[in-house]
Amino acid sequence: MRNRLLSTILVFLTVLGLSLSGLHPAFAQSRIKDIAQFEGVRENQLVGYGLVVGLDGTGDTLQNSAFTRQSLIAMLERLGVNTRNSNLKTDNVAAVMVTANLPPFARHGTRIDVTVSALGDATSLQGGTLLATPLLGANGEVYAVGQGPVAVGGFSAQGDAASVTKGVPTSGRITNGAIVENEVNFDFASLHSLRLALNHPDMTTARRITRAINTSFNLPVARTLDPGTVNITVPADRQADMVGFLADVEQLMVQPDDLANVVINEETGVIVMGSSVRLSTVAIAQGNLTIRITETPQVSQPNPLAQQGQTVVVPRTDIQVDEEDGNKMAVVKEGVTLQELVDGLNALGVGPRDMISILQALKAAGALHANVEVM
Repeated sequence: MRNRLLSTILVFLTVLGLSLSGLHPAFAQSRIKDIAQFEGVRENQLVGYGLVVGLDGTGDTLQNSAFTRQSLIAMLERLGVNTRNSNLKTDNVAAVMVTANLPPFARHGTRIDVTVSALGDATSLQGGTLLATPLLGANGEVYAVGQGPVAVGGFSAQGDAASVTKGVPTSGRITNGAIVENEVNFDFASLHSLRLALNHPDMTTARRITRAINTSFNLPVARTLDPGTVNITVPADRQADMVGFLADVEQLMVQPDDLANVVINEETGVIVMGSSVRLSTVAIAQGNLTIRITETPQVSQPNPLAQQGQTVVVPRTDIQVDEEDGNKMAVVKEGVTLQELVDGLNALGVGPRDMISILQALKAAGALHANVEVM
């Protein structure tokens, strides 16, 4: 009897706990690797200058692009062909800039993607092949060499009276088009401490990351240096397995703290609002005065048998005034959520352009508790 009573109490407490947990909103958590990165573990940008050959008459005009002509002559001389005093007229070659990102821990022989962009007056890189192009880092050293056929997503076609262009035919990509020739050294094993750099610096998020790491390892190994940096001291028993330790750290779940931001792009009418946006009690009315003036000129001619008269154009003007009397004032209560705010503005029939003006007016009135950023 006593065991049955205890079982009943445990079931009741479990159901009560589940019921109470449903009263609290669910917060989205993210892995540390998605909101921060280890300092020093990053990509490096590479750039190079090269030639794309094999174009179907869409390359640079050598008379207009002196750098293409000089590069072509220099390349042929390196191959044992002397064309310095020749009158080159080919239009199947284009000078290009080649860019790539060297990922961290890339080793000799690793292949990376490259992007090829026309530098002269070439109209398309379709069907071209990039010749061996050294890719340099910021220090001037060669880290990779790119070569291969260029894949272009756009095209251009034209006739005597019309032309069609889709995408950007003067830019393309070569998948696995470069081979890494030089490594960027980064000694992981010798590190005794490292730093986490937050993608979006925030004091609350940085503190939560510190607490999550210290709680997971039961040691004070993490310390918040500033809103964008968390310092981690590697425990003595994990220094032999740095990769495993960092893998455990980046898989920890943390709830990032989001800012109350409203981002407005006036050119496109795009509005993005964060979930923390709140309003004080405010009344909103939206309406526009629209005046339409339509001119419809008419031709007036004399009768067929009339001895006098002339053909004249008689103006006809139609003026319409729309005051949008159906729009009413709505009251938005204090502390409403983002969804309630959007639903309220949509109920008023507010479009994106008018919504931008309303949000700016709310911010000016002090009723919108968020940072408004106009792009």
